[in-house]
Amino acid sequence: MLDHLLDSELIFDALTEYLLVLKIRIATRKSALALWQAHHVAAVLQKLPEVSGTELLPMSTRGDEILDRSLQKIGGKGLFIKELEVAMLNGEADLAVHSMKDVPAEMPDGFCLGATLARANHRDALVTQGNRQLDDLPKNARIGSSSLRRQAQLKMLRPDLRIEPLRGNVNTRLAKLENGDYDAIILAAAGLERLELEHHISHQFSPDEMLPAAAQGVLGIECLESNVELCSILGKLSDPVTVQTTTAERTIARVLQASCQSPVAAFATVENDTLALTALVAHPDGTESIKESISGDAGDAEQLGEALAARLLENGARELLDSIEALND
Repeated sequence: MLDHLLDSELIFDALTEYLLVLKIRIATRKSALALWQAHHVAAVLQKLPEVSGTELLPMSTRGDEILDRSLQKIGGKGLFIKELEVAMLNGEADLAVHSMKDVPAEMPDGFCLGATLARANHRDALVTQGNRQLDDLPKNARIGSSSLRRQAQLKMLRPDLRIEPLRGNVNTRLAKLENGDYDAIILAAAGLERLELEHHISHQFSPDEMLPAAAQGVLGIECLESNVELCSILGKLSDPVTVQTTTAERTIARVLQASCQSPVAAFATVENDTLALTALVAHPDGTESIKESISGDAGDAEQLGEALAARLLENGARELLDSIEALND
């Protein structure tokens, strides 16, 4: 009887050890914002009974290292995640945390989006010296932004503005503003709020003023498709409504074959199981734009995205995007 009890205890201890041995290694960029996001995901993961601990693997990416050229010229925002994916393939990391607006619409073979966390602030933020508003800025004011999407919509609001390239992490960009390199800069409100820098925000643009990038304000967790156990665990972290809005918005970019730097914007909301989606394609100089909206059952998020993208294409979005790409070649 005693031997039987001892055997049962040993089996219980072995099972308990097996269930709690999952220590998750998180690949992340080294910027303050990327580290905040990785620590946030680590904290959420550590609340799960299947996870015994987490470890961060800070890495430098080509996108972080090359700051003297535009992202369009060096391969797009996918450069911010390539090294993180290599680390997962090599077995050095289990997952990577991304700002979903930086993730290409098509996931690479072998990788999947394991979790889509609840969306934070989706808006773009105007940051100025002295808390000035957009209308208060002088004629031909210099605005720092490397996003063609933001540039196009700023020019639609004020054609006189001069939009100049702005690269680097959040603190670097704020320092350039304080140094007088720009009259204003545009940043994602969510990033400023996560770093407790929201006091720098002069104005948050409504979607009517400036549609955000697809999935702006959303954190995603990428992992290998083959890691079935981890995928199952990560699935518990997804927010259902954010999954629907992110799916709809990213479908627009996928169908339009838009890169993360294309002047394409998309924003979806869900209310009473109805998803409302608006998308925009615009010329960077603000002279030409195509904007369409659609609504329907939130469970049909991907189909709604495809339908709206088709409508944009019917109204000339492909030709507009091709003409913009030709200018950048």
